[in-house]
Amino acid sequence: MPVKPHATYAPAVQLALAALAVLGGAAAWATTRPLGRPGRVVMSALLAAAILVFGVGALGVVMIVVALVTLSGIESATGAVHTLLNAAGAAVLLMAVVAYRRRRQGSCPRCGHPHAGAVDAAPVHPGASTASARTQVTAYVLMCGLLPWAGVKTVWTLGGDALGVTAEGWGKLNEDAGAAKALASVGLDVSVMAALLGVFLLTGLMYRWGMVFPRWTLFLSGRRVPRLLPLVPAWLTGGALSVYGVVLNVMVLLSVTGVTSPVEPKPPFDTSASLTWMVWFGGLAFAGLGFALIVAARSYAARTRYICAGGGGGGGLMAEAGVRPRARS
Repeated sequence: MPVKPHATYAPAVQLALAALAVLGGAAAWATTRPLGRPGRVVMSALLAAAILVFGVGALGVVMIVVALVTLSGIESATGAVHTLLNAAGAAVLLMAVVAYRRRRQGSCPRCGHPHAGAVDAAPVHPGASTASARTQVTAYVLMCGLLPWAGVKTVWTLGGDALGVTAEGWGKLNEDAGAAKALASVGLDVSVMAALLGVFLLTGLMYRWGMVFPRWTLFLSGRRVPRLLPLVPAWLTGGALSVYGVVLNVMVLLSVTGVTSPVEPKPPFDTSASLTWMVWFGGLAFAGLGFALIVAARSYAARTRYICAGGGGGGGLMAEAGVRPRARS
């Protein structure tokens, strides 16, 4: 099962991943059963290992999404499927952990609020709201990390020179990429466009139109946005970008302090210094956008957290939380 055109996992690795998936699934099922202390320890260890391994395997989701959106092509279809399955596995296991933690706290495993009655009652969703000023300022400050990286790439795409690299040299990297070359011909860099999609998602998480479809969405206008529609890509993209950005920043720090050897220049970069600057700009951009998405997603998750309508005392709890009943959509 190739993960890249000329790279595959060893059979032993595939078997280990399959075994971990089975054990993780069994541990998720065990969260709904009464367990003693030894059972809870084993279950927790299995879930932690499975989420960590499959979470790492899902870090390539961002690159797959960018390739699909920009029509750049995917290196390996089987590798893409493998990455997406890793992401799905890590997500559902994490949901099982959240539900288990809520049960242990005496709360509803679905909405997280303490109430009597069935957990399958119709949920009551809060009204549309805007993120707090602190969240907005934090997200926008983090998002500023995009500016050096996007600025340099835009200069190259528009025909200018930056960091000792000419526009012609940068353009040679996109000679074999149809969509990227087409966008570059009109002054647009494909990766900058992908970053703008992340900014669009970020702003949707912080403002009212991310909770209720605005007028320009035509037939969806006025309907409630499904809670997981922006949250899932935000958590996945934010997690992957933040990890990638931190790794790049650490690499640059180790290189400039002499702990590791200088970055080896590769075309179109002629010097180690110019490539180091670009790697640092990339680290600032990816980490900034990634952490901004995480901050905004955390706010969005809190502002869209629903309450089960059924069960005794639900009305008082909803009133105390300031949640107004809304029609389901």
